[in-house]
Formats: sequence, C-alpha cells, structure tokens
Amino acid sequence: MSTGTFVVSQPLNYRAGARVEPVDASGTEKAFEPATGRVIATFACSGEKEVNLAVENAKAAFKIWSKKSGMERCQVLLEAARIIRERKDEIATVETINNGKSIFEARLDVDTCWQCLEYYAGLAASMAGEHIQLPGGSFGYTRREPLGVCVGIGAWNYPFQIACWKSAPALACGNAMIFKPSPFTPVSALLLAEIYTKAGVPPGLFNVVQGGAATGQFLCQHRDVAKISFTGSVPTGMKIMEMSAKGVKPITLELGGKSPLIIFSDCNMENAVKGALMANFLTQGQLNSGISHLSTALVSVSGVCCNGTRVFVQKEIADTFTKEVVKQTQKIKLGDPLLEDTRMGPLINAPHLERVLGFIKSAKEQGATSNCTDDMTCVKEEIFGPVMSILTFETEAEVLERANDTTFGLAAGVFTRDIQRAHRVAAELQAGTCYINNYNVSPVELPFGGYKKSGFGRENGRVTIEYYSQLKTVCVEMGDVESVF
Repeated sequence: MSTGTFVVSQPLNYRAGARVEPVDASGTEKAFEPATGRVIATFACSGEKEVNLAVENAKAAFKIWSKKSGMERCQVLLEAARIIRERKDEIATVETINNGKSIFEARLDVDTCWQCLEYYAGLAASMAGEHIQLPGGSFGYTRREPLGVCVGIGAWNYPFQIACWKSAPALACGNAMIFKPSPFTPVSALLLAEIYTKAGVPPGLFNVVQGGAATGQFLCQHRDVAKISFTGSVPTGMKIMEMSAKGVKPITLELGGKSPLIIFSDCNMENAVKGALMANFLTQGQLNSGISHLSTALVSVSGVCCNGTRVFVQKEIADTFTKEVVKQTQKIKLGDPLLEDTRMGPLINAPHLERVLGFIKSAKEQGATSNCTDDMTCVKEEIFGPVMSILTFETEAEVLERANDTTFGLAAGVFTRDIQRAHRVAAELQAGTCYINNYNVSPVELPFGGYKKSGFGRENGRVTIEYYSQLKTVCVEMGDVESVF
C-alpha cells in the first residue's frame, strides 16, 4: 500500500463481533490522511441508541468472559498477541496512513502492543486474593473481581497502542470494553476488535463506537458503564471527571504535559542530545512535545503527552548542547511516512499545523530565538508539536524549582553521570514518570501516569490490575454468633 491510495470501505463501528453501521447518529465526521490531506473516511457518530446497543452487547459478553478462569483468559490474550505480531506490517501501515507517523515508528508501536497483551495475559492467570486467619478458627478471604463494562476513550497520537494499553488489562481482569477512538484516527481500533474476535473473545467483549463529544457523553453517563479510562486533553478530562462523578464511576485520566528534561554539565553529551531528540520528536512531537530553544534559539520540526519539551541545560554546556541539537535536528528525514527512511511525517491535520505554527510565531515575537524565559507561552503551554524549548540553569536547587513550576506532572528526565544526584533529582521532580539518562522509553512492565493536572490512575505495570478490578472481602464464622443483645 502506498500513500494516497487508502480509502475506508467498511463500517467503522464494531458490535457483537462484526463491523456495523450505527443504528442512529449524533452527527458525522471525516478522517483524513495527514500526508496528503485526502479524506479517507466519512462516518456517522454513534448516537444514544447505538451506545445503548453496544453496552447491552458488552454486558452479555461480560457474563461469559468474567466466568472464565484466569488461565482461559490468558490463552485468548496470548493468541491475540500472536495475531498482532503476525499482522504487524499491516497494522503499522494503517496506523501511518491515518496518523502520519513514520512507518518505522509505527512498527515499534505495534511491538509494544503485542508485548502489552502478553504481559497482561501472564497476570490474568496469576490474579488471586488472600486468606486471613481469624480467632477461633474463623477466617476471611478476599476476591479480586472485575468491574463490568469499561469504556476506553483514545487519543489520535497512538491510536492502536492506546486501544491495547486500555483493553489488555481490562480484559485480563475479566471486564468487557467499549472503545471510542479519536474521530481523527478511527481506523486501526477496528483491526484490534477483529483480532480479539479471531482470538476467541465472546462477541461483544470489545466493541468500537465512533464519534466526538456527544458520543463520549453518552458513554460516560450510561448507568451500566462501570469505569472510564481517558487519554487526551486536560479540559476534556475535567468534563469526563465531572460526568463520571455523577455516577460515582472510577476513572483513569492520562492528560497533558509540559515535561522538564534536565541536562547537567557532567552528562554524556552524545546521550543527552539523543535523549532530547527522543523527548521531543516522537510522533511528530505530538506526545505533548515540541522544540523551541530558550535562551539560545527556536528550533521546530514535529506528539506525545509525556514529551520533555522544556529542556533545562546547565549554563556551561548550553551553547555546545544547543548547537549539537540543532545539527542533529536538521538531519531528521522528513517526508512520506510510508517510506522506510522517513523519521518524521506530517502533523495530524491542517488546523493542528496552524496551531503549532501559531505557537512558533508567538515564540519568535516574544524573543525565544535569542533568549527564552520561563514565562513565555511556548514554555508554559502544551504545544503538542515538534517544538523544543531550551533554557539554561546554574544550580540543582534552581532548576528543580523551575522544573516543578507547572500545573502538569506527567513525566520528567535527568541526564548526569552523578548517580547520587540522579536519584536525588528524580525524587524531587513532581512527575509520575522520571527518566534517568534516557527518555520516552515505555516498557509495559512499568506503570505510566501523571501527577497534578496530568491526571491520575496508571496504565501498564502490575498496579493497573487494581484500576480494572474491585476487591471483595468475605468473612467466614466457624463458631457461634456472639450477640451483644
């Protein structure tokens, strides 16, 4: 498949184990190919009736799936992981066409997806409660039980990966899931739904509904939805939190970031430069990232919510570091994302491109190309594009205070050869994930999530099992009841 040829020809909703058109709609959306601007799909946003059907269908599947043993669920998830590995190139190609990231990067994303399913397959078979001995031969025990029908709401920067990161632990715990992709990237979640069906999940266990805010509202307010996991912006996260609160539903929020990356003068310069590039330009900087060189220059290339877009460099190495970053940035191969040597593709769509360019224009007007400061817009606000801000600092205490002076707290990083300093700084950084001498690595074994307005709850790691299950205590009396009456 080549750029400019893909068109969606099948329905983009998935219910009861098959692609379906929604029975009602709350509007229509168009999905584009970022590389060309072509419309690759026009689809109906699921209305309230379609959401109700998806929930009812998921409830029926949940009754079957939740009764299976952990080992039985493990076997199905392992088969799904095997199919993802087998179809890696196909999935990556669809992801690249709909998202714009390079095919090289998309393949790496797919690898993290089958790894995620394999990881939670292993945990599914090991889930257990505990036994507590009580006086007189009585005892208690705990049961870890599934929640029911969970909702996953994805973002457009990692469409297939987010669907896997949310569904794998949910299904491992015995839940059903309804997934709503971003309307910008509606395509690849359907591949995951088909893979789950082929692997042997009950029809309806993983349904996909398409749509925007109205569809999301129907899902969040549905009385039979037990939990919501959302990845996206802070304003939308706040709305989801408010809607969920009315139903007392547990939620996981993975929101925005403006993460600090601290480069000390004793760092390995080559590794620090590589780390800064990894911290800013994955997924075209749409990891909540960017590059504007504060106190030196403004460099822009390509998003990831955890991106280290505020790069603090110790003053004595700032010039050397900046020159090397600019040099390496200029070598990044831009172009057709389906070409093997491309390392950065287009931003998601034209409006987002204009938004990022607006930030760059504002940064230049504020003097970022010669001397950037902490109070500049490009330093404070999440750009979600390839814009890296480089600022200088002198002391550890100073940089920690500045690094933590943000409402976000998704990630942070530090480069230094001083291992004591590295751990000391990591302990003081107010972020859910801290990297030492690396950045933007995401092993599925490690929990990922934020502090402050970057959200709460975790994805990946063993702890996520706790966010997709609930604990029941059973107290067993082996003697006679002692009454106070």
